[in-house]
Formats: sequence, C-alpha cells, structure tokens
Amino acid sequence: MHMAHQHTRIALTALQWTLGLVILVEAVLFLMPAARAGFARTHMPNFVRLVLGWGEIIGAVLVLIPRTAISGAWLLVTVFLFAILIHLLHGMFNVGNLAIYTAAAWAVAATR
Repeated sequence: MHMAHQHTRIALTALQWTLGLVILVEAVLFLMPAARAGFARTHMPNFVRLVLGWGEIIGAVLVLIPRTAISGAWLLVTVFLFAILIHLLHGMFNVGNLAIYTAAAWAVAATR
C-alpha cells in the first residue's frame, strides 16, 4: 500500500508542475498584444481577457509553490469555469482543453 501511495504522490506532483508550467506559458501568450486581435472577435471587452490571463498567471505561479498549490489550484478551477461559461454563452463549444485543465486543477486542489 505504501508503494501505491508514493506513486500517486509522484503522479500528482507531475500533474501539478505540468499544469502550472503549461498554464503559465499559455496565459503569458494570451496577454501578448498579438492575442488582442483574436480576442476582439469575441466582441467582449478587453478587460475580460486581462482578468482571465492574469488570473491564470497568478494561479499557475501559486500552483508551482508547494505551500500555495491548493489555493492556486482552486483559483485556476474558478478561472477555467469562468472561461468555459464565457465560451458556451458565446456559442463556442470547443471547451475540451479547458475541461481537462479544470479537472487537472481540481485533482491537484483536492489531493494536496
């Protein structure tokens, strides 16, 4: 039983770090000026992009710090659910990646 627990902890640590690094990179790209034009096609105010992007950056950094990983993961769950809601309300149903990110953040938050 001890060995299984250790393997689970290693897998969750790998998930935590992968989630944190991937979201950090994607959020920085989302905040770059080049992303503004793509987001403008949604006809939503630019501040929504900034809130989502900065929320992801803060959450990702917190996930990468062991003492704040749970808070960061819950922040990411919140941001991702908000992003999913925005997508769905605008008729954009390609939320698969966001759903996977939400589940990963939830797994990190629930097990740390």
